[in-house]
Amino acid sequence: MEYYYITDPGKVRLRNEDSVCICENMQGEKLLIVADGMGGHKDGEIASSIALNLICDRFTNISSVGNKEDAINWIQSTVSEANAQIFKYEKEHSESEGMGTTIVLAVLTNSFLLIGNIGDSSGYIFKNKKLHKITIDHTLVNLLVKSGELTPEEAKNHPKKNVLMKALGSSPNVEMDIFSVELNIDGIFLCSDGLTNMLDDVQIAKVLSENTSIKDRLEKLVFKANNRGGTDNISVAYLEINKEESHD
Repeated sequence: MEYYYITDPGKVRLRNEDSVCICENMQGEKLLIVADGMGGHKDGEIASSIALNLICDRFTNISSVGNKEDAINWIQSTVSEANAQIFKYEKEHSESEGMGTTIVLAVLTNSFLLIGNIGDSSGYIFKNKKLHKITIDHTLVNLLVKSGELTPEEAKNHPKKNVLMKALGSSPNVEMDIFSVELNIDGIFLCSDGLTNMLDDVQIAKVLSENTSIKDRLEKLVFKANNRGGTDNISVAYLEINKEESHD
């Protein structure tokens, strides 16, 4: 099992408001997080770092997340705590009004894998050289697709494609969607929309399938996203579980 993560400001934004991390607790269970901050100036950067630092700190200081039900409860309560901290910071700093962050995370133990999200940062599993998206984006256009008002094709280039319906720090109570995922996979891949707005799932999977180091593959994804315009900050985290199958 190997992992790597990387973040890049992209070619257009002056600041990098993303935060990304992979950490483990005392039992060796893994936590992956990507948070894409918003709010302009330093505010998005603050929101994403508050969320990431609090959740990683709580995770590294517990021996285990317990069984699957315990883990779901731990995720929900810890994410709620992070949300409360961001909300509190915003109320205490008037210049930070409107700050918030998306978040996608994965918790991997020997018994189960949970992937959760708020916003439009994406969580995938990688299996047999293909990416399978697990998370569902909390965006206006996704809502319109579900209601039949937009087709998936129309949604791809819709002018309001990045309008979020849900974000951490946007209201006092925000609940994370959590998905239980099979363990028979080759890898876990998380990213901000700075990557998925530039590359589609097939292009990402092609790079992840290459027989090079994880570091080289993730750096290549960032390079490709920047080469296509790099209109946003780009963050990726990848944990490879089964290298042999990924490169057969």
